[in-house]
Amino acid sequence: MYFSVLGSGSKGNSLYIESGGTAILIDAGFSGKEIAGRMAVLGRKLEDLDALFLTHEHGDHISGAGVISRRCRIPVHANEGTFRGSDKRVGKLHKRVEFETGTSVVLQDLEIRSFRISHDTLDPVGFLVSDGNVSLALCTDTGKVSQLVSRRLTGCDAVILEFNHDPQMLKQGPYPLSLQQRVRSSQGHLANGDAADFLQTLLHDNLQYIVLAHLSKTNNTRDLALQSAAAVIHPQQQRRIHVAAQQSPSELFELFHGSR
Repeated sequence: MYFSVLGSGSKGNSLYIESGGTAILIDAGFSGKEIAGRMAVLGRKLEDLDALFLTHEHGDHISGAGVISRRCRIPVHANEGTFRGSDKRVGKLHKRVEFETGTSVVLQDLEIRSFRISHDTLDPVGFLVSDGNVSLALCTDTGKVSQLVSRRLTGCDAVILEFNHDPQMLKQGPYPLSLQQRVRSSQGHLANGDAADFLQTLLHDNLQYIVLAHLSKTNNTRDLALQSAAAVIHPQQQRRIHVAAQQSPSELFELFHGSR
């Protein structure tokens, strides 16, 4: 399995995953043109996608979904709440495929399982994606870590986890109190320390990649997020840590089955 975080942050989010002859996007929070350009950096094309999955209806996750679906005739998969919350923004889709939160969708070489997270939208989800040999979990835009989230991320070969904000930067920054409270709430975003504490419970010998995602441009820095993650990981294993950028795609990571 291969994957690349095409971009992550408050201005846009998208994740590319492929295995065998199957390729999907999770979220399309940039314009169709921008996503196409970022995929081209990886040597991939929008037209090769088999499906687009949505985590929730906020604009930084869905803004390009409609145009990509229509232009490339790609089906969009989401739960009822996300479709209801995004209908006006995404417009008409080539094909709308509704799933029930917690169920799995088998799409050729991939199995995509949704799981409920905690965010201020109608029915937000994370995803666990497997090709039968390796698995990848995406969990961003959640204000807390539930037992369910912990179960879904445990044992994965790669984890993309939100490290959204540094509490002191948030407190001392320009956000009004109401917005600060929303970010800190159980339906907001994970702070660096909380994410690191959770990450520590997920560590195992076969965990190949840890991607820190959805960093706030205003209330976090790459170094602070890295310091929090590195503090819970053995120095010899810190090469596994990567930070997703807002402005450019990550490399195309390859997940291997078994140890190498």
